[in-house]
Amino acid sequence: MITLSTLQPTLAQTLWHGENAIFRNFLLAAIGSLALIVSAKIQIPFYPVPITMQTFVVLVIGMTYGWRLGAATVLLYLAEGAIGLPVFSGTPDRGLGLAYMAGPTGGYLLGFVVSAATVGWLAGKGWDRNVFTALGAMVFGTAIIFAFGVFWLGLVLGWDKPILQLGLYPFLLGAAFKIVLAAAVLPLAWKKFTN
Repeated sequence: MITLSTLQPTLAQTLWHGENAIFRNFLLAAIGSLALIVSAKIQIPFYPVPITMQTFVVLVIGMTYGWRLGAATVLLYLAEGAIGLPVFSGTPDRGLGLAYMAGPTGGYLLGFVVSAATVGWLAGKGWDRNVFTALGAMVFGTAIIFAFGVFWLGLVLGWDKPILQLGLYPFLLGAAFKIVLAAAVLPLAWKKFTN
């Protein structure tokens, strides 16, 4: 039987181990939250639509921090947005706080939490140490984000609208780029920093 107690140490735990895990976790969550904010605000020209690096950061946080701290970090980011800080892509122009979160992109935001927890759990099973398993984890994590996002988009806009054309298809090429990049980063970090 697989239990959460059989998980291996994460990259963050391996690189920064010591007496004060609470301080480490608070600091890492703050750093991760800041990385999510920055990644939401920077748009990179890409085909067919510009991309942010936010899903990349979600995946890397999950795999680097593990399921608990990864999910907690994304929840911290969402809490900052919920209280009205302009942390999301398009804020403050497209709204703030809970009103923004209840809009068309709300499902993707919720998917961030589930994705970070899932890829973090897979990292605890060693999936972050090999390019092929990391690739599988990143594909799965990205699929979770899209599943939550597209489902929510359908609820908000109505299923009679072209939901896949609006919320999935234009982003697949950018997602593939970020998946490959994330799948390469984690195994390389393990090799560089732990050997």
